[in-house]
Amino acid sequence: MAKESFAQALAAVLVHEGGYSNHPDDPGGPTMRGIIQRVYDAWRRAKGLPPRPVRQIEDGELKEIYRRQYWDAVRGDDLPAGIDYVVFDGAVNSGPAQSAKWLQRALGVPADGQVGEVTLAAARAAAETGPGGLVDAICDRRLAMLKALSTWRVFGKGWGRRVADVRKLGRSWSTGGRAPTPGIPVGEGEAAKGALASARPAPKPEAGAGAVAGGVIASTVAEAVRQIEPHAAASPALSTVFAGLTLLGLALTLGGLAYVWWSARAAARRADALDLVPGQGKA
Repeated sequence: MAKESFAQALAAVLVHEGGYSNHPDDPGGPTMRGIIQRVYDAWRRAKGLPPRPVRQIEDGELKEIYRRQYWDAVRGDDLPAGIDYVVFDGAVNSGPAQSAKWLQRALGVPADGQVGEVTLAAARAAAETGPGGLVDAICDRRLAMLKALSTWRVFGKGWGRRVADVRKLGRSWSTGGRAPTPGIPVGEGEAAKGALASARPAPKPEAGAGAVAGGVIASTVAEAVRQIEPHAAASPALSTVFAGLTLLGLALTLGGLAYVWWSARAAARRADALDLVPGQGKA
């Protein structure tokens, strides 16, 4: 797309942003057409203007914020057709650095959250051979991260529909199609985004349950050892049981420590793969 693709991409983004919202579960707080109060305050301060409610944001202000803080931040003018919109929408929803990482991981280049010449060259090459596949890879990563967030239970329906629409429109534009901007009504609270890049992943209950169960068993074995120990010397059978239980207790303790270590490593790998390491969201 040429540079005028910003207007087309922004129109598509605003379909999903809706109007004003201030959902209690949205860390972003008051939001108007996708711009949160914190962003609006910072923009007005930079302009030497007094703060005011984001609900009063003007069209000119809205367009400049979207272009400077999201479109330009991911180098939308330099990205291939369709890919520019997909990355731009992700930047609006989860922050420019996060969206850049989805693009970079999909391309297999270092994911530093900054769209530079290496990323752009890889994106152009991918657009030449299979732009639809790149769109899918970006959207798949985005959806996987969103589903892992604790706020998925509140905003998941709207987020899932949004990613599906972005995927469809991005694929169309990336292959030269002229699919119209979708006119999908956004329900109350579904457009709210929050600081997705810094949100914590939903806990995995099975990991906690396993650790608790292991601790209960180890404690039970330790109590049995304590009860048998005074009588072990007087009975070969009890001595054997005592030795066995002691070894079992030691094995359970070591196993528990190994499980905690393994769980931490697995969680770290999962967080890295899904870009869930706490960081900056929309600022």
